Order: sequence, then structure tokens, then C-alpha cells
Amino acid sequence: MYLSLVWHFHQPVYKDASSGENILPWVNLHATKNYYQMGELVRETGFPCAFNFVPCLLEQLMEYAAGTAKDPFQRALEKDPGALSLTDIELLSKIVPGEGDPARVQAEALQAMFSPLQEAGEDRAGLLALQKEIHRDLIPLFKRLRKNGLVELLTSPYYHPLLPLVFDSHCPTEEKLPAKRFRRPEDGTTQLKKGREYFRKIFGFDPDGLWPSEGGVSREVAAAVAEAGFSFALTDENVLWKSLKEPYDRKKLYRPYSAEGLSLFFRDRELSDLLSFEYKKWPAAEAVSDFLRRLEERRETSPEDSICVVILDGENPWEFYPGNGVPFLREFFARLLKADGTTPVFPGEYLKTHAPVRELNLVPGTWLGDFSKWVGHPAKNKAWDDLTEVRDRCEPGEEIYIAEGSDWFWWYGEPGKEEFDVLFKSYLREALRKAGAGRRP
Repeated sequence: MYLSLVWHFHQPVYKDASSGENILPWVNLHATKNYYQMGELVRETGFPCAFNFVPCLLEQLMEYAAGTAKDPFQRALEKDPGALSLTDIELLSKIVPGEGDPARVQAEALQAMFSPLQEAGEDRAGLLALQKEIHRDLIPLFKRLRKNGLVELLTSPYYHPLLPLVFDSHCPTEEKLPAKRFRRPEDGTTQLKKGREYFRKIFGFDPDGLWPSEGGVSREVAAAVAEAGFSFALTDENVLWKSLKEPYDRKKLYRPYSAEGLSLFFRDRELSDLLSFEYKKWPAAEAVSDFLRRLEERRETSPEDSICVVILDGENPWEFYPGNGVPFLREFFARLLKADGTTPVFPGEYLKTHAPVRELNLVPGTWLGDFSKWVGHPAKNKAWDDLTEVRDRCEPGEEIYIAEGSDWFWWYGEPGKEEFDVLFKSYLREALRKAGAGRRP
């Protein structure tokens, strides 16, 4: 059996639309703590992986590499400890809960920015210099890994819109839908085109593969993805089962399919979710043994040339693992390389010798199955109605495209996520201001 591991790198735009200031530090933190770590572990172990870079994340990473990001968190990290204000401490407490001595809070926040791989020490000047070095080398690292045949690089629509809902917010049949219908397929196709063009600008080649934001697909979306020039896309297995309308048979999961001229891979949800949510609670050796056992069960009951695709976030799980996931990932990659009967492969490489087995009448779906994390809740539906009203009054532009990102709708209705409301509304207001369209959200 072939095995393809796909790590998804994504953060939304954290810049306030009017000030350009980052109001959350997560791109900065993940760059030095997780994105670089994942590339370095692939280099160290030699295990080939696919990585999906969302273009709006790439854009922010390039700003940090160039030193042009407007980041009050970074300024608080760099400020003389004796000059830290209460506001600075509040900012740093987003990275690590902090109170008491400002210098200690600052030191702990700076340490928290790094993976255990760095063995960075405690010298403040050295840590700040290392941080900038990693920012500058992050994208070049992945270019080197690709040149050495260790990674396949994929991308997503530019600002991570949930395409089925951008194409038609009333496409889910199981949710209570927004009062107003958002239907802007032209925006979705633009985000695909912009994402592809920016990826080419950064990496120097056209990507073959796409992770549709949130794994969101439909027939309309698949046709647009193929039209944009992508060879294949990936989504979740539940979409396959809904689309097949046949009795469940796990063996059918481990093949590519075709829809609207696009090849599709469907991820093994159980294996992906174990890595995302469960194995953090286990000793590393036991977790890897469990994964290998489950993989062997699948291999024994599937044709020899089947492919098992595992897809999950490449940054978020590791903060819950001991050692930021480093002990687990080292053991995971090393033992997978030695596993009998399992061959690592990139999805794009697999397609060169294995054509899709059949055409699907694709049913709309996401990596979660339905669309309930993005539509249906009153707060989420109000956000869609606000977006619809503003889009109807404005020509498409960057502010509209950013507001179409999936993250705002994911967090609406969740407590303690006020910054996402602030960001979303800042882009709606800025779109109206530029259009001279009057009343603002």
C-alpha cells in the first residue's frame, strides 16, 4: 500500500484593514515554532511529505522574512524589558499567560516562539537573531526540500474561502440557511486564480494539487478547480461515501476518483483525526505502534497498489504533544520508513501511474462532513448576510476576498474569539469606504 502524508499550513489575514497592524501573533509564532520544525524533521528523517501552503499565509510569511510586518507583538518582544508597558504585557500574554515581572514574561514569550529542535538557549539577543534567521530561511527551506525530492508542494484558494458557500451559500441542504443568498462563483474562481499565481511567484512553478479550503468541494467547485489548471484536489472520505451512494466498503477509499475533469483523493478520516486529536495523549512509541497496526489492517484488506491519504493541520496539533510533537514525529517518520509493505508517495506522483477509477457525481461536503461550522448558527448566518449586503454594494476587491475567508465564519458563535469579529468587520467597513457605499457594519 502507498501512503501519502499531507500537512496543511494555514493562518488567516490577521492585519486590521485600516491600520495594517497584526492583532494576533499566530503567523509569527507558527513560522518559527511549527512550520520550520516540520520542514526540518522531513530533512532530518528523510520521510517524504506533501505540504499545503495557503497563499495568504505565504504572503504574511514573506512580510516577516522581509521585516515589513507591522506586528505589535514582535515590537514587545524586541523592546527593552525595562520599557515594557502594561499593553505590551497584555500582548505577550497572548503567547504565554503572563503576570508579574515584565522581563520574565517577555523572556518566556520569546522562548515560546521556538521549537525544541532549535535548542535556542536563553540569550535574548541571540534568540531575536535566530527568529529573524528562521523567518528568512523558511520558504528557502521548502524549496531545498522540493529540489531534493522530499516534498510536494500544494496550495489553496488565496484567502482560504470555503468555495461551495462562496459559489452558493444555500448549497447545504441540512442547515438553516442565511436569509440572503450569497452566490459569487466569479469570486471563487478569482481566488483560485490569484492563489495559483501567487504560489508561482513564490515557488517558481505551477502547483498540480489543491487542498480546497476546509476540504470544501461540490460539482461546481470541482469544475472551477480543473478549469483553473489544477490536476487534483483532496477532501474527506465522508464526501466519497455521500457521493457513491453505495454500501460502505473501506477498500473503495484508497483510490483516486474523477469529478468534472478533476482527480480527487479522499483522506482516511480515522487516521488523520488520530494524529490531530488523540495521539497527543499517548506515549510516542505506543501511538506510532497503534498507527502502524491500523495501517497494516488497511493494507491487508486492500489491493497492493492502493493509496492511503492522511491529511491534517501541520501546525496546530503539536502544542498539545510533549516536546511540541518532536519526539512523536521523529519516531513516526522513522518507523514508517521501515514499515514492510508501505511505500511513501506524493499524491501527484501516484496519479502519474494510477488513473482515477471512476467518475463521481460529487455531493457538496467539507473535511468535517457538513457545513455546520460555517453556516446555520444565527451568528454565522448574520455574518453571511452582512457579507452579502456589502458584496452587493461593492465591486470585488481584496477586502471582499479577505472577508470571504472561512475562518471568520468558523469562529462566529464561539466565545472568546472577539478578534475575529473585529477583523471581519474591519474588512467589510474598508470595502464600503473604498466604494463610497455609505452605511457600514
